[in-house]
Amino acid sequence: MTNIKFYLTQGQRMLRNKFKQFKRYAGNAEEICNHILKNCWNGRFFQTSTTNFPQFWTRDFGMCTESLIKLGYTKEVEQTLRYALAIFSLHNKITTTITPDDRLFDFPTHAVDTLPWLIHSIALTKNKKLVDDFRPFLEQQVNKFTKTFVDQSGLVKPYHYSSIKDFAIRKSSCYDNCMLGMLQQDMKALKLNNPIEHFDYEKILMNYFWNGNYFYDDMSKRNYIAGDANLFPFHCNIIKSKSILKKAFQSIHDAQLDEPFPLKYTEKNANVKFIIQEIFMHNYERDSIWLHLGPLYVNLLKTIDKKRAQLYIDRYTKMIEHFGTFPEVLTAKGKPFTAPFYHCDQGMLWCANYVVL
Repeated sequence: MTNIKFYLTQGQRMLRNKFKQFKRYAGNAEEICNHILKNCWNGRFFQTSTTNFPQFWTRDFGMCTESLIKLGYTKEVEQTLRYALAIFSLHNKITTTITPDDRLFDFPTHAVDTLPWLIHSIALTKNKKLVDDFRPFLEQQVNKFTKTFVDQSGLVKPYHYSSIKDFAIRKSSCYDNCMLGMLQQDMKALKLNNPIEHFDYEKILMNYFWNGNYFYDDMSKRNYIAGDANLFPFHCNIIKSKSILKKAFQSIHDAQLDEPFPLKYTEKNANVKFIIQEIFMHNYERDSIWLHLGPLYVNLLKTIDKKRAQLYIDRYTKMIEHFGTFPEVLTAKGKPFTAPFYHCDQGMLWCANYVVL
């Protein structure tokens, strides 16, 4: 019943917002983003956006936590985590989403990256009391997570789980296995019980996914390049080799996944399978440009190609000032994404990652 209510409420909100213009914020790109961040703080927690997604998304918050702390929002970050942990522990589970009326929800099913991003956010705060207050619950959830998702080799089990590309059906994706590597590191830092501590995720990624030029999207090893598969091994600090980073990012660039803005998931004709709901938002997660991934990509690109990184930063700046907001997702040509039942969101919390660039 909760899932049905969520779908109906979310669908009504998206259809209503489809016919609205972007809300424009005054100022230059940085000022626009600072306005958005203030509006995404609702007094209880950081919501993912000001329009389509005014709820707590564990993944989205986790991807912004480091930048929010750098921008001086440590108190708000810690309060957001206490808000989420209190609700999660009350229901004895961790989900992709907490709805605006504090209900738990997974979209479209339970996700491999939910617990890792939550633990990562907690680790970034370096708040020992926060960890101690919820240690029994977190360790219980880690054990449950391991039994659910991890096989004996240390890989994510080859079943369909929700993930960052939540409409896609993938078989033990590279991104999901990066989440295990990140989780392993953060549990060690927090001194939490670590049932996956004995696995070597650098070797796992290199042995199972690296083909000499790029990381495969998933264990099916189909012949296409995926943006997330070639970003997160480095963003999660699992693969540290600059030579491998250069090859992976060159493959992204050769496939034009970073043009005109970073970053697309795949080329449009990539052989990716999707859940049935993708029909209503066709191409939402194919070659559309995702602005939660882009700044993370540019941040790493700066370490190997400062000139091209600055080119993308300048394009972001012009785009933000043109729209007067920070959009969710653009078409392959850089226009706001739209589908018969959807129009791209605006005022995204993700803009924190642009500001710190």
